[in-house]
Amino acid sequence: MTVEKTITRTRKPRRQAGAGDPYLFVAFRCDRPLEGGARLSLASTATVAIGRASSLRADRGREEGANALQVGVPDPRMSAAHARLHHLLGSWMLIDSGSKNGTWLDGRQVERARLADGALIELGQTFFIFRDPLPAGAADLLQRPASPAGLSTLLPGFAAELERIRRVAVSRIPVLLQGETGTGKEVMARAIHALSGRAGPFLGINCGGIPAHLVESELFGHRKGAFTGAIDDSPGLFRSAEGGTLLLDEVGDLPPPAQAALLRVLQEEEVRAVGSERAVKIDVRVLAATNRDLEALAAADRFRTDLLARLSGYHCRLPPLRERREDLAGLAAALLEKCGSPSVTFSVEAARALLRHQWPLNVRELEKCLAGAAVLAGGGQVEVEHLPEAVRAAGAAPPLPSEAEGPDAARREELCRLLQESGGNVTAVARKMGKARTQVQRWLRRFHLDPRSFRR
Repeated sequence: MTVEKTITRTRKPRRQAGAGDPYLFVAFRCDRPLEGGARLSLASTATVAIGRASSLRADRGREEGANALQVGVPDPRMSAAHARLHHLLGSWMLIDSGSKNGTWLDGRQVERARLADGALIELGQTFFIFRDPLPAGAADLLQRPASPAGLSTLLPGFAAELERIRRVAVSRIPVLLQGETGTGKEVMARAIHALSGRAGPFLGINCGGIPAHLVESELFGHRKGAFTGAIDDSPGLFRSAEGGTLLLDEVGDLPPPAQAALLRVLQEEEVRAVGSERAVKIDVRVLAATNRDLEALAAADRFRTDLLARLSGYHCRLPPLRERREDLAGLAAALLEKCGSPSVTFSVEAARALLRHQWPLNVRELEKCLAGAAVLAGGGQVEVEHLPEAVRAAGAAPPLPSEAEGPDAARREELCRLLQESGGNVTAVARKMGKARTQVQRWLRRFHLDPRSFRR
């Protein structure tokens, strides 16, 4: 594949310190979903040529005194010279190179269009996501990282967080995992335990699923006859996890008496079973997880601040799936392998629906979606009709307006900026725009913007 000449060459503007770099992600490959995605840095790059090749490759060189990048993808529906990205006059432009099957941007076929952060590019049966800016300095990554489940990502910022988790894992520091339901908090906890090298077991308990009067008995054990129904001695989860790791899932649901007892256990490193007068020393690594805002609960006197301090030796926030579309290919590959579907492929329409869906239930929803689709497809090609109704609806939604389309583009860009500034607060956006909230909601529906995806 040869590098095409650039239309014009401009000096790449200097970014302010800490502003970040642009990246291009291979977000999904319909015919090779088990190979995952890829990350390409566009830092100091003036032009990118994308086309068909025998293998996934990224070759860097110089053209007319400027840095150039050639991206090759083994996609039979992609032209040898399919599309180009150019950094022109401070903006990145997507330009079709006379391809046979066309170049698509955010669901619309384009010949030439300006790229916005998060743009979804479709070439042949391969999807790309353009991001600008993201944390600077991340190298190209063309293969799925060989990482434990839950510790793999293409996003530079989240990758740095996961590297810190790796270092924390080998210590005894308690870790607090926060994130929405289905973001993989238990998977992350299991990965931490695996990296810790602790010889004991990994045990977990859903603190919100135990009746309040039985929480202390489940955690700390009880003596026979300590209460009605205690017909035998029970060691409790802390003693059962001796030498290992105990995950307190949904720790924000612990009742106040149990919070006080847990604080004592963490401070003294010993447990006293219900009905016993003797405390027993323990060696247990404690991890906690919750989808609730513990800081807000503590401020409202619904969660002990001293317990929060004890649990937050290291605090990790797991982003929702809608904030890490770039990882969808890697997650899908791992989930398809898990459900035993090594030969499954996807139609372009099905892949487009996966990438446009907001995934309100996160990775857990993606897992159920892919498992069901693989069964319905009989291990062959997944079509749109094999996907859940909510995911099909995302794929059938009208195309998003292109950045080259004047007033609509400007309005959508303004909404995105204000949603970002307000953390997805529609009322705040309406106030800043001087418009009625109902009008802002109409625009959000028109441009298919979900305020939840902008929440911090």
